[in-house]
Amino acid sequence: MQTRSMTWYAVGFAAVLAGCSAGPEPEQPVTVAYTPPPVTVVPEPQPDPAAEMDCLAKTVYFEARGESEKGQRAVAAVVLNRVKSSRFPDTICEVVHQGGTSARDCQFSWWCDGLSDQPKDEKAWEHVVAIAREMIGGSPDPTNGALYFHETHVTPSWRRQLRRVATIGSHIYYR
Repeated sequence: MQTRSMTWYAVGFAAVLAGCSAGPEPEQPVTVAYTPPPVTVVPEPQPDPAAEMDCLAKTVYFEARGESEKGQRAVAAVVLNRVKSSRFPDTICEVVHQGGTSARDCQFSWWCDGLSDQPKDEKAWEHVVAIAREMIGGSPDPTNGALYFHETHVTPSWRRQLRRVATIGSHIYYR
C-alpha cells in the first residue's frame, strides 16, 4: 500500500485561532501523510464456457434436432440474440432457464417439460454441439435478429404483438 503526502499552506491560522486580525503570518507549509483505504474490485462473475455451450447445444438438440442445419442454427441464433438484447438475461444459460421450470412461464419447452435433459442420440448431439460452437463463434444469424420462435403448428397469442421475420423449417421467427 502506498502512503501519499500532501502539502497545505497555513496562512494566518494562528491569528484566526487567537481571534486576532493582526495580519497574515508568513505562509508555512504543513505536510500531512495519509494512507488511502484499500480499494477492493470485485470482478463480475463470468459464465462457465462449457456450461454455456451445453445450454445452447441442448436447446438446439431438444428444440430443433429434426430440423435442417439452417433450422438448428436459427434456434441457436434466437438464444444468442436474446443474450445480446437488454430485454433478456446476459448469459446463454440464464436465457434458456428464464421463467423457471413452470410449463406456463418457461421460455424453451425442453427446459420445463419434465423429461430427461440428457441427449440420447449421440450422433445428433455431436452435430448440435458443433453448430453451437460455430454460432457462439460468430456464424451468421439466419433469422434476421429474431428473439422469439414457435413451431408452425401452434398459434401462441404473443405472436400478434411481434413482427414476423422468418420461417425456417417448422419454426416461425419473430422480432
